[in-house]
Amino acid sequence: MNPDLDKLHPYPFEKLQALKAGVTPPADRPPIALSIGEPRQPAPAFVLEALREALDGAARYPLTKGETALREAIAGWLERRFRLPAGGVDPESQVLPVNGTREALFAFAQAVVDRGRDAAVLLPNPFYQIYEGAALLAGAEPVYLDTTAENGFVPDFDAVPDAVWDRCQLLYLCSPGNPTGAVLGLDTLRKGLELAERHDFIIAADECYSEIHFDEAHPPVGLLQAAVAAGNPEFRRCVVFHSLSKRSNLPGLRSGFVAGDAEVLSRFLRYRTYHGCALPPHHQAASIAAWGDEAHVAENRRHYRERFDAVLEILAPVLDVQRPEAGFYLWTPTPIPDTEFARGLYAAENVTVLPGSFLSRETAGGNPGAGRVRMALVAELDECIEAAHRIRRFTESL
Repeated sequence: MNPDLDKLHPYPFEKLQALKAGVTPPADRPPIALSIGEPRQPAPAFVLEALREALDGAARYPLTKGETALREAIAGWLERRFRLPAGGVDPESQVLPVNGTREALFAFAQAVVDRGRDAAVLLPNPFYQIYEGAALLAGAEPVYLDTTAENGFVPDFDAVPDAVWDRCQLLYLCSPGNPTGAVLGLDTLRKGLELAERHDFIIAADECYSEIHFDEAHPPVGLLQAAVAAGNPEFRRCVVFHSLSKRSNLPGLRSGFVAGDAEVLSRFLRYRTYHGCALPPHHQAASIAAWGDEAHVAENRRHYRERFDAVLEILAPVLDVQRPEAGFYLWTPTPIPDTEFARGLYAAENVTVLPGSFLSRETAGGNPGAGRVRMALVAELDECIEAAHRIRRFTESL
């Protein structure tokens, strides 16, 4: 067996199950899970209709590269959404559909990292655990960049020694951040691009939460946008990951894409051809419909605004809750250790939240997720309100 498998940490939800073991929550309160970031809004009806109409596509093998119409739809969306020059994204060489970004974020490191060169992969801390697992199984050392309230939950590139940047082959960024909700600005992204040029590494920007934001006039900026602003219209060393899971409430469709540097994507396509993961034709047809429509996305954001408005009003008197810049998580400080808070809340109110320490690694500065919990406001409004009342009642009992 691959010995690097032994380096993998238990997934946060495995730790959560162990934390809840032996606890019997009150039977008179239905369970409410705020622990998993799985959208629970209905899927758009017009997308499901496109899926049904294309079911005959199941009778043929799909191309790993995807159909031209899908790549064109994605390129057009990127240009509109991130204000890129018309024709600035080549659907032939700069777009690659993937089976959801989780598998692509993992596979990308396997294709990019040269394990023979004392490789380092840098990632934010706390983080989406796929980044770490991808680095470990690619034979690289994960290097954690703490994101805390003190630095605005933004990685401090200046704190990284040049010797570490010289070993860096891949930098994972997540904006808007999971779990923090922080958005990286153009200046931060441009600084990352300057470092990538100077030290010869690739930036993989996970932008899967970019379409869940609260200011319609100022959506989060993206890495490709920063590249153009920095005079890099070829997106050299830049790769972005987007998904329909959060944007369009389609987590089961497993549809996303990777876009950016054509040379990098040509190598990644070769890897994926052997990997054997292609988006089914009927999923591609549904994806074309989804990427072509913004009305359902704006409506989705309206629902999230309602949930945050209601939940923040209920919790503000008892917890230091802050509306994130984007995304659907509350990254909330707890009055007792995060694991005790999560276990106690489950025991008293049958509400499940995720301890922040499960999403982070210990560094010289401590565990940056400790003392916080992640709450995913993905349930319907009434259920989010009920969960907030229970959380408040539990907090007041401490």
